[in-house]
Amino acid sequence: MTQDVFASHRSHMVAEIEAEALLTAAYTGRGVFSAQVMQVIGRVPRHEFVPVEIQAYSYLNRPLPIGFEKTVSQPYIVALMTDVLELRREDKVLEIGTGAGYQAAVLAEIVNRVYTIDLIDELAAGAEKRLKRLGYANVEVRVGNGYYGWPEHAPYDNIIVTAACDLAPPPLMAQLKPGGRMIIPTGIPEQQSLVLIEKSAAGSFSTRELLPVRFSELDEPGQFAGAA
Repeated sequence: MTQDVFASHRSHMVAEIEAEALLTAAYTGRGVFSAQVMQVIGRVPRHEFVPVEIQAYSYLNRPLPIGFEKTVSQPYIVALMTDVLELRREDKVLEIGTGAGYQAAVLAEIVNRVYTIDLIDELAAGAEKRLKRLGYANVEVRVGNGYYGWPEHAPYDNIIVTAACDLAPPPLMAQLKPGGRMIIPTGIPEQQSLVLIEKSAAGSFSTRELLPVRFSELDEPGQFAGAA
């Protein structure tokens, strides 16, 4: 396919996201996502973040497999999770669950610095190479168990978690800057919700459930030998 064909597919994907935002507004409170977020979603080449054999499906509004029983998230979910963080250019963002790097690329178009972690060496290495090739110089990738965050660069203005756990990990709560926001799927596998967590200037937390979702699970203590 040519780049022009992909461009038209991206436009169609953006229209589908806008329609779904309206349909889910009763849950999320956001019937319209910010113009900046939608412009970025319409610009980032999602076809670069999926295997070659399924590139023809890159701009469907659905998750797509990337190997290791992982997926690149549904574009609507990427847009929603990005939008609720209310990002600013000067922000420093931590992403848990790099995958192919698509969400990191979206973030990198908006903020100054993105730190992203994945437990799977091959995914992290592939994402790092891909992001560099596409010119995203403001993203740093590492291999590790995201449950523990990335304390060396904390605190973060925003944290985005793309794997589910029963409760928000305490290390991530601690690494969120006062006044910051974290978006994370929580709950047991069949009853997950996308949750927005806000940390006040005084360090207290408030939470709001946004939407029923289904994500792969985050490796928590006791699940991954030698995790640190």
